[in-house]
Amino acid sequence: MTPHNGSFLRSLAEWLIVIVIACAATFLIRSFIIEPYVVPTGSMESTIEIGDQVLAEKVTVELGRGVRTGDIVVFHNPDSSSEHDVLVKRVVALGGQTVDMKDGILYVDGQALDEPYVAGESWPLAAQADGITVTFPYTVPEGSVWVMGDNRENSADSRYFGAVSQENIIGVVVLRYWPLNRFGTL
Repeated sequence: MTPHNGSFLRSLAEWLIVIVIACAATFLIRSFIIEPYVVPTGSMESTIEIGDQVLAEKVTVELGRGVRTGDIVVFHNPDSSSEHDVLVKRVVALGGQTVDMKDGILYVDGQALDEPYVAGESWPLAAQADGITVTFPYTVPEGSVWVMGDNRENSADSRYFGAVSQENIIGVVVLRYWPLNRFGTL
């Protein structure tokens, strides 16, 4: 073997190690820290538009902090008949709180919510998912959250599939990175 071949093999091995480390780091970051998602529906308009690309932070959820009202979360869809496995909605109530809707207004624990980001009015939905019937007022079970889309008249959300277990929450949306003209925190 010539000296040239030895240096080529060492260089190749170094590059392979760099590639393996980069792939492992990417896997770990996406699994436990932050992950990108593309929003497929208009249920969060105008806060998040169809096709917007967002980053969901997973660390606080993984560490068990839970989510807060007002957080926009990514979660596993509890509706098994849906074509979307993952949904993006806003948390409007936590476990133990009571949700109600009157005259198109959302109430939590008897207080009307001030929701300047909402398009449309909040009404109960007639259709229910997977045999779940949601009646109002509804008390969110402990360990769960009530989520709704900002585009209330075009959102299949907790009114349709009930409360979402915190175990099904993947992460909290922190940033829209695409399109660039709408880049920013959420």
